[in-house]
Amino acid sequence: MKALVCVKRVIDYNVKPRVKSDGSGVDLANVKMSMNPFDEIALEEAIRLKEKGAVSEIVALSIGPQKAQETLRTALAMGADRAILVMTDDEVEPLAVAKIVKAVADEEQPGLIITGKQAIDDDSNQVGQMAAALLGWPQGTFANEVTVEGGSVTVKREIDGGLETVKLKTPAVVTTDLRLNEPRYASLPNIMKAKSKPMAQKTPADYGVETVPRLKMLKVSEPPVRQAGIKVGSVDELIAKLKDMAILPG
Repeated sequence: MKALVCVKRVIDYNVKPRVKSDGSGVDLANVKMSMNPFDEIALEEAIRLKEKGAVSEIVALSIGPQKAQETLRTALAMGADRAILVMTDDEVEPLAVAKIVKAVADEEQPGLIITGKQAIDDDSNQVGQMAAALLGWPQGTFANEVTVEGGSVTVKREIDGGLETVKLKTPAVVTTDLRLNEPRYASLPNIMKAKSKPMAQKTPADYGVETVPRLKMLKVSEPPVRQAGIKVGSVDELIAKLKDMAILPG
């Protein structure tokens, strides 16, 4: 079974984003970029499934600018067999991403599509669900555990108040949560080998997908600065303060 893994190039999670002075967006100049952490987990899970013999080939897919090649090379160094870069400098919204994923899936015929549940830049949490709907495939979102057996995949997923287990008939879409696994680091020999692994370059037009945005960004601003707390000397003083702040009834 072939696995298609979607990976996105985002601001590194250790970097504090800066808002542009005109409020038009996030400043990406001279900012460290890396693979979306949830997508790292998705790729790690595909690699583990391959090590178990459940997956025969891993194809990494990214949609973005030319520099997204670096993200795909990281995916190849971690263990993906080949990569596809759909090049565009546009800000591609989730629906357009899902349409491209569908087109690539129609071409590649994977048995499993694995992607992070969300990207840490826009936090949309939509691509996996939209892709499953467009393909007409079953989906297991927020995966906490993934098991492939024959022609089905069992997903233990995180929900409000606990865990839910679903069994999906392949082909299927799985989106990964944080507690699924711990991604590996790419070793130096694998980083060198990744340079010779195949990477196809496409455009959205090759798949007949328009990336014209449907949303308009009006303004981006920093969150309000958190107010400093205060110390109180007794429980009575605490209750009095809470009443003054209208947190407790007077």
